[in-house]
Amino acid sequence: MTSPYFTYQDGVLHAEGVALPDLAATVGTPFYCYSTAALEANYRAFADAFEGSDTGICYALKANSNLAVIRTLAKLGAGADVVSEGEMRRALAGGIPADRIVFSGVGKTREEMRSALESGIFQLNVESIPELEALSQVASSLDRTAAIAIRVNPDVDAKTHAKIATGKKENKFGIDIDHARQTYARAAALPGIKPVAVAVHIGSQLTSLEPFRAAFERVVELVHALREDGHDIQRLDLGGGLGILYRDEDVPSLDAYAGMVRSITGNLGCHVTLEPGRALVGNAGILVSKVIYRKTGVHREFLIVDAAMNDLIRPSLYDAWHTILPVAEEDQDAPRTRIDVVGPVCESGDTFAVQRVLPHLDQDDLVAFLSAGAYGAVMSSTYNTRPLVPEVLVSGSDHAVVRRRPTVEEMLAAEQVPAWLEK
Repeated sequence: MTSPYFTYQDGVLHAEGVALPDLAATVGTPFYCYSTAALEANYRAFADAFEGSDTGICYALKANSNLAVIRTLAKLGAGADVVSEGEMRRALAGGIPADRIVFSGVGKTREEMRSALESGIFQLNVESIPELEALSQVASSLDRTAAIAIRVNPDVDAKTHAKIATGKKENKFGIDIDHARQTYARAAALPGIKPVAVAVHIGSQLTSLEPFRAAFERVVELVHALREDGHDIQRLDLGGGLGILYRDEDVPSLDAYAGMVRSITGNLGCHVTLEPGRALVGNAGILVSKVIYRKTGVHREFLIVDAAMNDLIRPSLYDAWHTILPVAEEDQDAPRTRIDVVGPVCESGDTFAVQRVLPHLDQDDLVAFLSAGAYGAVMSSTYNTRPLVPEVLVSGSDHAVVRRRPTVEEMLAAEQVPAWLEK
């Protein structure tokens, strides 16, 4: 399973017009590779699906916060959904105007609130009464008014992995929708606070429209009730969460998603903010790795590659599936065998695939993990003192290293031994 942006050409897997072995020789393995054409196509498909409606598309930086990726989407008109001051500063540095930035997140500090208000962002999404009261104090101290949405928890099962579900009562996110009217009344009474929107986000990698529909219908009912209470609600923030194809998921089309949103919210006269992340960048990136060893155990074989769970944690964290392709195109008649694909990190959880059916691969062969553009590099770490891997952006036959691999010396230089240990 390849994509229009990662294809075999003359028997070699390419990213657009760039041969992956050439990149591997230049930057070393493992490395992430992103396709500009895929990023642009994904954004335009989203924008086209909502063309003609009062809709803002705010890219969720948590999916992939590389500056080059942000700049690519900013040039197309994307706003940003951020969950930290660091992400906000990345969005601004990437060329996204402050008035297109929404600041979400369950644990904003007062310093982050101050920075957001001073930057003049579009909206802060509040998730608790203590946060609301803190924001009031910060806004008042700056003599500013914070335009806010209150994120409500609609108690809707997103039917996704438990670790990426956010819309049930037991999840930490948002304010129970049954308490929303009292919370908006409290917000309206606080100095420096202007409630202008209702926000909702029920989870990630949703492959059915029904959970969206259930949540959005509850939000629309709430908007009517809030207007009856005298609140001037003119915006809806519907979050993100639309899934992508990793394996064999039946993913809703963007047209079907947009049609559902319009049918439920179209009569409110509200500006709608959408916050896609994975849907824009997931299938626009791959992780390329090299086989270190092929190991034969007592009960099974292992393919040990130089990428590890610290580079791509999704399989370890979410039991996620990533299609694995040989960079050298396989002979379709060649035998295929079952093998475990693992990394070199000293954890049994450092496993990418169990008993995956693959063509024969051996030492120094290159493999590509597909659909790794979301929650890949951005969640990576330096566990086992492994340097962060490079990120490369391709555009046609051009490529650029958009995050280089640090040296171990640079990693060590960031730390300091106290004087008493030098004696």
